[in-house]
Amino acid sequence: MTSRGRAEDDGGDLVAAGSSRDTRGEPDAARGDLVFPDGFIWGAATAAYQIEGAVAEDGRGASIWDVFSHTPGKVASGHTGDIACDHYHRYADDVRLMAGLGLTAYRFSVAWPRIVPDGSGPVNPAGLDFYDRLVDELLGHGITPYPTLYHWDLPQTLEDRGGWAARDTAYRFAEYALAVHRRLGDRVRCWITLNEPWVAAFLGYATGEHAPGRRDVPAAFRAVHHLLLGHGLAASALRSAGAAQLALTLSLSPVIEARPGSGEAAARVDALANRQFLDPALRGRYPEEVLKIMAGHGGLGHIRDGDLETIHQPLDLLGVNYYSPTYVSAAEGEPANPAFPGSEGIRFERPDRPVTAMGWPIDADGLRTLLLRLSRDYPEVGLIITENGAAFDDRADGDRVHDPERIAYLDGHLRAVHDAIMAGADLRGYFVWSLLDNFEWAYGYHKRFGIVYVDYTTMRRIPKESALWYRDVVRRNGLRNGE
Repeated sequence: MTSRGRAEDDGGDLVAAGSSRDTRGEPDAARGDLVFPDGFIWGAATAAYQIEGAVAEDGRGASIWDVFSHTPGKVASGHTGDIACDHYHRYADDVRLMAGLGLTAYRFSVAWPRIVPDGSGPVNPAGLDFYDRLVDELLGHGITPYPTLYHWDLPQTLEDRGGWAARDTAYRFAEYALAVHRRLGDRVRCWITLNEPWVAAFLGYATGEHAPGRRDVPAAFRAVHHLLLGHGLAASALRSAGAAQLALTLSLSPVIEARPGSGEAAARVDALANRQFLDPALRGRYPEEVLKIMAGHGGLGHIRDGDLETIHQPLDLLGVNYYSPTYVSAAEGEPANPAFPGSEGIRFERPDRPVTAMGWPIDADGLRTLLLRLSRDYPEVGLIITENGAAFDDRADGDRVHDPERIAYLDGHLRAVHDAIMAGADLRGYFVWSLLDNFEWAYGYHKRFGIVYVDYTTMRRIPKESALWYRDVVRRNGLRNGE
């Protein structure tokens, strides 16, 4: 049987299972059930390098993750994204799976090296053709596309010229964004510029845990600014070209005092982790404490007159990626955490809480706290959860994958989301991370975040029990009381 036939069988099984799974009716607020607002967006998210594969097909150039993953010792077990989930060839079947789940939206990323293989210069029509087909397939199934223009796969040629530590990369990003818009702008309403610039800058350029694997703190702070500048340049260009909605996705985490008397420590880490990105994008300025830290790590010469005005573009949505809070305490003499330059005298704590397979604390209330804080401090922008999910040690048992921990995780976080909406948070939608098990960056294929299981030998997709549970939530637009 061809791979296409196998995936279609799986999709058919999913639809058949859904036809009789839930006969208890819709949520009823009078019974205490949780009903989400009309029009609430229900989706799932992925990223290009994590799922597409086909890294040498149809004119695609090399990305920093191609080079990094092929460097011995950088990725667990020597795994690479060369094949990943083979989504490049199986996208139609994957869209059919989404339709079987009743999703109304899909957040994916566009691979810059597919579109502009050398980072600048000629555009590759074959790369655009793939996303053209994907968008049409989504729309044909009633699923709204939410493309992210940068999810960490910088063309290697641009890294060779300095990467995000070089100012020119921001301008090349805006050019690439316009090239994608020219092809897809007639069908795509909302454009997300960047995904998690904190990760791209500090794990890529300070700790070396992610591509491009550099350990250069001044370069990391320059990368922060140039990523934000690229966002601003691209957002301005897209708006001028007629983009209806613009968004920026940030990895955000409430910072919690693990011990009394750690208020200054929490405020400093909040500035480094959250406000370093929120304030330039939404206020047009860096936090003063960040500028002081930045000045001590290479100076401020990379911030030019007019840059912050460029970065501060009107946004329709702020994408929120949430996994867990950050717990800190004051600890005199503690060296800085390498991922947070400027965090001297602060200890990053591990609370006594259940954790995911990533070792990340499970704290759904942190999401409610974060959403309310954002709505309070940045009321001018609507919110959308662009990633939330968890990795667990899933195993397939024939055609079933029993993952009760993930169902409990998602249920708890969606209840926190509903609480935040009821308390006034302007939240428009939720994208579960991730649609598929995939290449989890430096962890390779050892961590499974998907609601759909991927057998990496056969590429067979198996909807996990969490996928069936999520499908029912989407269909009801709510959660039943006591589930």
